[in-house]
Amino acid sequence: MKKLLLLSGALVSSGLVLSQEVGRVISSTPLIQQVNVPRQVCTTETVAVQQQKSGAGALIGAIAGGAMGNAVGGGNGKAAATMLGLMGGAILGDQIEGAPQSQFQNVQRCGVQNFYENRTVAYNVVYEFSGKQYSVQMPNDPGQTIQLQISPIAASQAPSPPPVTAIYQQPVYV
Repeated sequence: MKKLLLLSGALVSSGLVLSQEVGRVISSTPLIQQVNVPRQVCTTETVAVQQQKSGAGALIGAIAGGAMGNAVGGGNGKAAATMLGLMGGAILGDQIEGAPQSQFQNVQRCGVQNFYENRTVAYNVVYEFSGKQYSVQMPNDPGQTIQLQISPIAASQAPSPPPVTAIYQQPVYV
């Protein structure tokens, strides 16, 4: 515990700690990128649906035709007349029944279409600190000021401007 306190005290007294400063934002230019955004697009169409025949007309026609053929024919021709009456009656009964009316139904058809949107992906920020201008690329617009983290330079190095680093949070995309 004592070593930790001594180390902290040494760092504070040596000037190696970082200080928090604020720079004035001169300009913030958004970088815009065109992004593909697929979307589902649906349309509703009205279509006619043909219903199936019931077959009742052909069945009743075959029975009636077979009965008539059986009544008309005689001897060896009775079987042939019955068969002819069955077939003729089935065909006639099917035509009399006719085609059922079409019903209309709404059908939804969907597909994916690509749309392109312009989205801001970053900001080129120019700011002023200690009379000098610096630039940095940031994920968000910093506003009027930008928080800076200044690191002091050791005394043995030649004098040069202190390194400046902009602090920003990572963007949250939804």
